[in-house]
Amino acid sequence: MGKKGVTTEQIIMKLRGIEVLTGQGETVLGACRKVGISEQTFYRWRREYGGLKMDQAKRLKDLETENSRLKKLVADLSLDNAILREVSSGKF
Repeated sequence: MGKKGVTTEQIIMKLRGIEVLTGQGETVLGACRKVGISEQTFYRWRREYGGLKMDQAKRLKDLETENSRLKKLVADLSLDNAILREVSSGKF
């Protein structure tokens, strides 16, 4: 279903809220209901964002964005390189 527009910062805040509630004796399922997410979403988010702080999450998002941009550049350059090799070999 996707994140439905939930930002990384909001995810981390909800995870921290669930940690507080479970520390007060609430069950994970009850804490998830109070925060407004499913238990499966909690475990998925905890696996991905569990140990991150806000600044680390922002840095992760920036790195993922830059990584995707660089992957596109490499793909474009590889395509250009293949085209140039084909043209220079005379097999067009």
